[in-house]
Amino acid sequence: MAWNDERVELLRKLWSEGLSASQIAGRLGGVTRNAVIGKVHRLGLSGRATTSRMKSHRPRARAAATARRMQQKSRFAPQGNPAVRNLFHPEVEPFTPAVEELVIPLKERRTIQTLTECSCRWPIGDPQQADFHFCGKTKVTGLPYCEFHARRAFQPPQPRRRERDIAEPRVPALARTASKESADV
Repeated sequence: MAWNDERVELLRKLWSEGLSASQIAGRLGGVTRNAVIGKVHRLGLSGRATTSRMKSHRPRARAAATARRMQQKSRFAPQGNPAVRNLFHPEVEPFTPAVEELVIPLKERRTIQTLTECSCRWPIGDPQQADFHFCGKTKVTGLPYCEFHARRAFQPPQPRRRERDIAEPRVPALARTASKESADV
């Protein structure tokens, strides 16, 4: 299909009326939407009449409603492994890592070949050394580690930074030193 003068004039008219490229292609017949767009650009017809759909602008009410809902309910539901959750109780103080590793007797130490389904899989030592082994104690149901190593591996979640900042407002370092100096005087 060739673009003759009659078809180009009809294209200009339909484009200025605000019809889409697909609608113009349908009216012209024998031409694709992309061919219409290409011809419009070659003719330099970038300016066009706005449609009524483009003129009507209404504010979106959903954004404000979504923000209100986010404030009302927690963003994340409690998830995770229940075996890990049962290890941590609010009245129990958080785990502080031991300076020393558990002393595992030689007969309880496991290599990768001797691990069983109920053995703790906590690695001890350097895998490239001959004395490398796994804990081998009885593991907690649902976890790969014994109770000692599970407490070490799975720390209770800390409060989110955003929530911590709201609860305890941060004081800039300069303000702290200035208030300290004024208290000393």
